[in-house]
Amino acid sequence: MYDIKSIYQPFSVEDAVNYLVENPEAVIIAGGSDVLISIRKGKLAGCSLLSIQSLQELKGVSLEQDESIKIGALTSFSNISESSVIQKYIPVLGEAVDEVGGPQIRNIGTIGGNISNGVTSADSASTLFSLNAELEIIGPQGKRIIPISEYYLAPGKVDLKKGELLTAVYIRKENYEGFKGKYIKYAMRNAMDIATLGCSVMCRLNKEKDEIAEVHLGFGVAAPVPIRCPKAEAAVTGMKISEELFEAFGKAAQGEVSPRNSWRASKDFRLHLVYELSKRALRESIIKCGGAING
Repeated sequence: MYDIKSIYQPFSVEDAVNYLVENPEAVIIAGGSDVLISIRKGKLAGCSLLSIQSLQELKGVSLEQDESIKIGALTSFSNISESSVIQKYIPVLGEAVDEVGGPQIRNIGTIGGNISNGVTSADSASTLFSLNAELEIIGPQGKRIIPISEYYLAPGKVDLKKGELLTAVYIRKENYEGFKGKYIKYAMRNAMDIATLGCSVMCRLNKEKDEIAEVHLGFGVAAPVPIRCPKAEAAVTGMKISEELFEAFGKAAQGEVSPRNSWRASKDFRLHLVYELSKRALRESIIKCGGAING
């Protein structure tokens, strides 16, 4: 049994916001793959729930008039990976969410819930960082849009103010056009495990396909919250494709992260993963871009 005080199902986003204003202690639940576990463990025992799962306006993937990609916060992982828009423009995000749990979890888990937990191991987070994702948040003061890098405040804490609700994720055209990407998840076992480290790279080559024009590098579990590595990105921008390029990228990435020791892996092992996975993900991204790699 679950110890739940009450549950409310809003009929619109506005109704949900009003409920949150009047009930600031209420816990938002969508797919429930994380919240129900917390209730079962007693961490949220006796809580009031705001169930937003029925809000259809927060579901689905679409290509907007300005060619931005909009992903509703309640879009399931399965629907993201199966979306024709995702498959055509940013397949790397589909590949990343396919790493979440098993089929049952991917059918109920949502992109909004995955990033709003505030955990650094969220499989979608590092790729959304590498895509410069922007988040649409609606609250009593109206709508605001922020970069995902400003959403994570601390482990388990995100920038949702009183009465606010995450409603959509946007990927702007300039952050996917001409880019190809690769997400690599390292876990201690192959099936349904939390990431020991997650690495996502998006890159764009020059016209001759022999030089890095732009690269974005995102990590999960390499710091208390998901991060981008701007120094590593800058270190290889304009470099010719070579082994020196990959070495410089991996070394620079190691200098920007701050992994911790845990029962899953030591800090030193995670630093080694940062070095290796950043190189591998960049290599795969370059190949997808049509670049030639010798050796």
